[in-house]
Amino acid sequence: MNWKLLWEIFLLFTRVAMFSWGGGPASLALMQRETTHAMWMPPAASEAVPWVTSAEFADAVAVGNALPGPIAPQVSAFVGYKLAGTWGAIAAATGTVIPTTALMLVMVAFFFGVKDSPVVKSMLQAVRPLVVGLLIWTAYDMSITVFGIKKLGWAAALTGGWDKLLIVVVSFALLTFTTVNPVVLVIAAAVLGLVVYR
Repeated sequence: MNWKLLWEIFLLFTRVAMFSWGGGPASLALMQRETTHAMWMPPAASEAVPWVTSAEFADAVAVGNALPGPIAPQVSAFVGYKLAGTWGAIAAATGTVIPTTALMLVMVAFFFGVKDSPVVKSMLQAVRPLVVGLLIWTAYDMSITVFGIKKLGWAAALTGGWDKLLIVVVSFALLTFTTVNPVVLVIAAAVLGLVVYR
């Protein structure tokens, strides 16, 4: 067991959790940036490689969205498992959940005393739009991988991947203009993928 790697996994996901604002989905942008830039030396490898590629991270998000529960621990467990098996998944999920949960238990006692503070309100006025920007960046970065834009260029990727673009547009429209549960869309997309892309 590589204790050094497990500790690095735990610390990276703790750092992501501690500096993410807006919940699990909002943490994905920082998690993606950190995990695709972190390097490690796999056994019997001649050079260091990223913990995960952008494509692997997109797969982790897709799997996480198909499962019940919060997405951040699921994606972190996916990355941790790739690096160090079951213990890596445990280290990653623990780093994502335990430090922030402990911090929340401490802060909840003080929250109701400061929630109406002008200082806290003013900070949140800037942090909330930042979270939107982080989520847009995550969607942009994942779209480059999903549509193959780096290989094909924008025009060829979007015209050649019209079917994927249609899934994006339809799911966005359904979530915006109806009350359909996102779980239904995830299941429908999985069935569609099984039928069409198998």
